[in-house]
Formats: sequence, structure tokens, C-alpha cells
Amino acid sequence: MTSDKPAPPTLNALSIVTADMSAALAFYRLCGLDIAAGAEQEPHAEATAGSVRILFDTREVVESFTPQWSEPSGGHRMALAFECASPDQVDSQYARLIEAGHVSQREPFDAFWGQRYAVVLDPDGNPVDFYCPLA
Repeated sequence: MTSDKPAPPTLNALSIVTADMSAALAFYRLCGLDIAAGAEQEPHAEATAGSVRILFDTREVVESFTPQWSEPSGGHRMALAFECASPDQVDSQYARLIEAGHVSQREPFDAFWGQRYAVVLDPDGNPVDFYCPLA
């Protein structure tokens, strides 16, 4: 007997918001991450650590899809991100969490970088992202 239920989302990315992309990438290169040359000139950069992607975004990128974002004070600088199998799974995962009483930070939307994207706060107020490629 097989199940028609999709596999649960997969945690595969960690996002770091940085005020200084050059300094952040230099630090993480020293930590052993292989980050493409010239990435410090971009507002978004990525590296892989085992099976986990490490995402670096400038404040401006984060502010582009979370306009109310401000510099953390006693809060986080990183967020967990779960990859979903489809745009529908992003939407259903978001709905399931909201229906369970968790707080939405960003309803599902089609992001300019080519992903269906949503953000829900965990019980400690940390953002947890759900996404999948649109194409």
C-alpha cells in the first residue's frame, strides 16, 4: 500500500542577514565555505555545507520582501528554511501552521528570485521559511 501524502518539507537552508556582505563572506570563507569569487559584489550569495545551503542576503534584499524588518536587538540574525515539493505544499504547510495558532510573518507569495515563499514565526519568534522553485 502506498500513500498519496507528499513527503514532509526538507530543512536544507540557513539564511544569514548581513550588514556587510564582503566581511560576512570573508569570515565564512575562513570557516571553510566555498563561496564564488566576486559574490561579495552581489546582494545575495550562497554556499553549501554538506547538504545544507547557507544563504547570505544584504539588509536591502530582506527589506524587499519584509518591509517591516529592522536591525535585530536581542533577536536573531538567521532563519531556518524548509524546501517544499511544490507551490501548493508551501501554501498548505503555511495554512497548517497558521491554523495551529502560529504567527504569520509573510503570507505565501511568488518571489522575484523564482520561488514560492512564506514565513511563519516559531514559538520563540524566529522566522521559519517555506519555499519551492516556481519553475
